[in-house]
Amino acid sequence: MQMIKTEKLTKYYGKSRGIIDLDLTVEEGEFFGFIGPNGAGKSTTIRTLLGLIAPTSGRAMIFGKDITKEREAILRDIGYLPSEAVFYPGMKVQNVLKLSADLHGEDCSAEAKLLCERLQLDTSRKIDELSFGSRKKAAIVCALQHMPKLLVLDEPTGGLDPLMQKEFFDILRERNHGGTAILLSSHVLSEIQRNCTRAAIIRDGRIIACSSVDELSKTSAKRVSVHGSVDFKGLSGVRDKKEAQGSVSFLYSGEMGELLRTLSRGQVDDLTVTEPDLEEIFLHYYEKDGEPV
Repeated sequence: MQMIKTEKLTKYYGKSRGIIDLDLTVEEGEFFGFIGPNGAGKSTTIRTLLGLIAPTSGRAMIFGKDITKEREAILRDIGYLPSEAVFYPGMKVQNVLKLSADLHGEDCSAEAKLLCERLQLDTSRKIDELSFGSRKKAAIVCALQHMPKLLVLDEPTGGLDPLMQKEFFDILRERNHGGTAILLSSHVLSEIQRNCTRAAIIRDGRIIACSSVDELSKTSAKRVSVHGSVDFKGLSGVRDKKEAQGSVSFLYSGEMGELLRTLSRGQVDDLTVTEPDLEEIFLHYYEKDGEPV
C-alpha cells in the first residue's frame, strides 16, 4: 500500500513558487528521506500533504484517500512533528499531551509515560517554562503517543542535544521496524544516510532526484587527501578543493592514471582515497557548471 502518493502536486503563493509538479510516493513501512536546504520546498510539501494549506493544482493521496476530501480521517492516523512546536501558553506538559490524545480520540497515557521517560521530559512543568529542546520533546510525544501508521517529521532534531537525538532515532527505528512509515524531512544529511532506505532531493520546488540512499550515494568521484608537496594545476576533474599547510583535499572524478602521474611528479608523504559521504554528493545536485546555486 502506498502511504503517500502525489501527482504533479503544485503550490504557489501568489506569483511565488512553493512546489511544482511533485510526483512522490512513500510505501508502507518505508523510512523515507526528504532532502533539501531551507527554502527548497520541504515544509510547503508537508503542509500541503497534511491539508494545512490548499494545493494550487495536482493531487495528493494518503492511505489511498484524497487529502482535500478526507482530511480528518487521514489525520487520525498521522503523527506530525513540525520544525517549530507551538503550544497554548500556561498549560502543563501533561495537559498538552492529554489534549493531543483527546484530539485523536485515544487514551495514550501508557505510551506517553514511556516516551516521556525515554526522552527525560518532566510533564509537571508548564510549557512556558521549557527550553526549546524540551518543547521539542513534548512535540515528539504528541506526534508518537497515539501509535500512528504514518509519521511526518519536519526538521525534527532541532533543539535536541546529541544524546536525545540518538534516543529519538532509536525510537523511530523501533516504530519503523514495527511497520510505521516515516517521512523524514531534513537538511542534516547524516540523519538521512543513517536512517533512510530511500530519499528524494528537492531544489527550487522541484524533485531533482529520487532513489535509494545507496544509489544516491553512488558516484565515480573519490575524496583524495594528500600530505606533501604536489602541484595539481592542470589536473582535470578536481572540485571542492580544500588546502591547509602541507596538505590538500579534494573530490576527484577524473582519470585515475592522470592523478597518479601528477602525484608521481611531487612529494607525497601520505595519501588517502575514500568514498565521499552523502553530504558531498548532495552538493553535486545543487551545482550548475561546477558552481553552487
